[in-house]
Amino acid sequence: MPGDPTYSHRVSTPLADRPLRQPHPSRLPQSHPAYEQILAAHEAAMDAGEQGYADPVTGYFVMTAQTHARRGFCCENGCRHCPFIE
Repeated sequence: MPGDPTYSHRVSTPLADRPLRQPHPSRLPQSHPAYEQILAAHEAAMDAGEQGYADPVTGYFVMTAQTHARRGFCCENGCRHCPFIE
């Protein structure tokens, strides 16, 4: 976060070796009841260049993997579409 004094000292993190459209199974397992709906919402948001989408189950805003990748580092908040975790 820009107001955080440690923000400017974050080191760029390499992206995981998987497509941005594929979430890590520990963050979104294929057994999740809304797995397909979530992936469709994520893909539509990425295709539209949106920063995120409304979760189809909770309605909460969820950032896309593209948004996280542009930031350049993992915030360690357990984000669903974190592109940095292996």
